[in-house]
Amino acid sequence: MITITGATGALNGRTVDHLLQNVDPSELTVVVRDPARAERFATRGVAVRRGDYADPEGLPSAFEGADRLLLVSSNDQSADAVALHAAAVRAAASAGVGHVLYTSHQGAHEASPFAPARDHAATEALLADSGLPWTALRNGFYAHTLAWMLGPWRETGVVSVPADGPVSWTSREDAAEAAALLLVRDDLPTGPVVLTATDAPRFADLARWVGEAAHREVGVEAVDEDEWVQRAIAAGQPAGAARFTLGIFRAAAGGFFAGTDPALRDLLGREPVTAKGIVQSFARD
Repeated sequence: MITITGATGALNGRTVDHLLQNVDPSELTVVVRDPARAERFATRGVAVRRGDYADPEGLPSAFEGADRLLLVSSNDQSADAVALHAAAVRAAASAGVGHVLYTSHQGAHEASPFAPARDHAATEALLADSGLPWTALRNGFYAHTLAWMLGPWRETGVVSVPADGPVSWTSREDAAEAAALLLVRDDLPTGPVVLTATDAPRFADLARWVGEAAHREVGVEAVDEDEWVQRAIAAGQPAGAARFTLGIFRAAAGGFFAGTDPALRDLLGREPVTAKGIVQSFARD
């Protein structure tokens, strides 16, 4: 049995969609906080169970019978993500899960300026100490976020950043498909697996590419961190979200998102979607 948490979300929901192309629905279970939102899977014959990392007592029964368990990471910035993940890992061990796959992140490191990367590193350590066979899917930074990471370049003609650095921007759709392919493999890798696009452009490259697609000159400017945060707040972003995003730029400048790996390309059997293609597609819209 393959069990997937967070299946009503964008990432693991698409992973279930990919699995359903090759796996009988009777071999799949989704664990979600609100089963009513998973009706599209239930109508296809997928078992739907309620499970919430914040309600650890119910998790072992939700994970019961899982040969493979895909744990999605918490995206609640206000929550103690590591504590939530720890509850899920304990439940997986209690349920006797055969192998846990966890949606981690490229650059997972205790010293990262990006808070979720520190949470991912701590969660991977929990998995390593759990006694369970485990795989951490270190997905590259999701490229769909570039639509807002580049800021109001259409109005200003400039991409303003508080720091620049290489990032292996990766398609969330590609990451979802890769997870589905791994879940059905006989020989699952153990430990971290880096799943990224094959290039790692800087924001200066992205600005040039959107300019080419929009048939205009788009520059890039370095802005003081405090000024960048104030601009983001003035544009309507909550202060906490602006400072959270600042950590992405700091981590990029520190090289935490710079590495690329052929594993995603090899799994997909094709070249992954590129950041250039993504930014040029929305620049033409």
